Amino acid sequence: MKAASINEIKKELVELDSKTIQELCMRLAKYKKENKELLTYLLFESHDESTFVSNVKGEMDELFRSLPSGNVYYIKKSLRKILRIVNKQIKYSGVKQTELELRLYFCGKIKEANVPLRSSTVLYNLYEQQLKKINTVLTQLPEDLQYDYYREISSLA
Repeated sequence: MKAASINEIKKELVELDSKTIQELCMRLAKYKKENKELLTYLLFESHDESTFVSNVKGEMDELFRSLPSGNVYYIKKSLRKILRIVNKQIKYSGVKQTELELRLYFCGKIKEANVPLRSSTVLYNLYEQQLKKINTVLTQLPEDLQYDYYREISSLA
């Protein structure tokens, strides 16, 4: 089965009544956890972005508390897991400032946890990739916000 384009889906949704759209959304939410998470964000959290960011930061804090120490392999696996969760939340939000804040917080927590970046090329590259993404997002923000975040970014490098 070939999937319809976004434009075709949009046209079809316009023609449907609200009860049918509600049933479609409920069916979507049943089949995939990601769909349910996205609907949760859109319905309950998208109106208050700052609370959403603080909730994600709290989730990151918990995950960093359980970060293993010593074995670089397990540290790498844990950091990738945390980063996967962060990337998913960034994708749900779609707000550049939220992306910047979450990536900065992630990098700050790596520094705070004293992760041995120099002893592992993979960890170092993971961290550097996040810094590149931060700089890319920073250029897309207005100049006054860029200046506010610049000091925070310089402390990470």
